[in-house]
Amino acid sequence: MSPTRKTAGQRAAATRKRNSAKHRAAAEKTALTRRRRAAGKKAAVTRKHRAAGRKAAATRTRRASARKAAATSARKKEAALTQPVQVQEPPAPEPQVQATPETSIPE
Repeated sequence: MSPTRKTAGQRAAATRKRNSAKHRAAAEKTALTRRRRAAGKKAAVTRKHRAAGRKAAATRTRRASARKAAATSARKKEAALTQPVQVQEPPAPEPQVQATPETSIPE
């Protein structure tokens, strides 16, 4: 092999080596980006699911409270209807005693 062809081959090999290194670096970068993007998407979905769960729990709590309040109110109304109504009569006025020398005012 002539010296010129030998150096040409070495130059070509060096170029291939540089290009493959660049390609490898680019591929690693894109792979990392893909992984990071996937992780970001998964995190976003997780946040969304958790928020939905919190909202559902709040709705359940709110509805249960309303149902309990309605039941209590109905029970109180039912109790009020079944109990006899007490009519309170005004107290009878006390007889007024006039102070005279014969009678003394009770204390």
